[in-house]
Amino acid sequence: MRTVPIVSGCLLVLVACSHAQPAPPPAPQKIVVAEPPPPPAPAPVPVAPPPPPEIAPSSVYFDYDASELSPATRTALQSFFDQAQKRSDQEIRIEGNCDERGTREYNMALGQRRADSAKKYLENLGLDGSRVTTVSNGKERPRATGSGEEAWKENRRDDLIPSAGKVAASGSADQASR
Repeated sequence: MRTVPIVSGCLLVLVACSHAQPAPPPAPQKIVVAEPPPPPAPAPVPVAPPPPPEIAPSSVYFDYDASELSPATRTALQSFFDQAQKRSDQEIRIEGNCDERGTREYNMALGQRRADSAKKYLENLGLDGSRVTTVSNGKERPRATGSGEEAWKENRRDDLIPSAGKVAASGSADQASR
């Protein structure tokens, strides 16, 4: 009977040995190197839109002793209107002028009719009339000197002048000092 314990002891050793086998070598691991995330895109810098172009001063011309607008004058006023629409922050001053012929009083009235005629045309195109001030210079501010048709033609005009703010209306103290 001694053999039985030996056999059972061997069995026990065999069972124990079967569990004590070395583990298989680990499978080779892949080494993954994570790339750093891309740098964040720079925040867009807000860019202010460019300011609208300035309104260019302009002059329109009239026939002798007239305040009616010629086709050329209407075309020039249309161009001025197109510019003024882009700059609603600017006021406009229209100065009516005359040549040297006629009395001071007559020319002051004619210059005012010319300025008012241009203002009305611009308003009919859609320009806000509160932006426009008219004044007559009469014959007091000639552009050209001389007493001939070329000088007279140059002086029968309206000057359209953009300004940054309100300007004095006709009949103001500023006009009386001229």
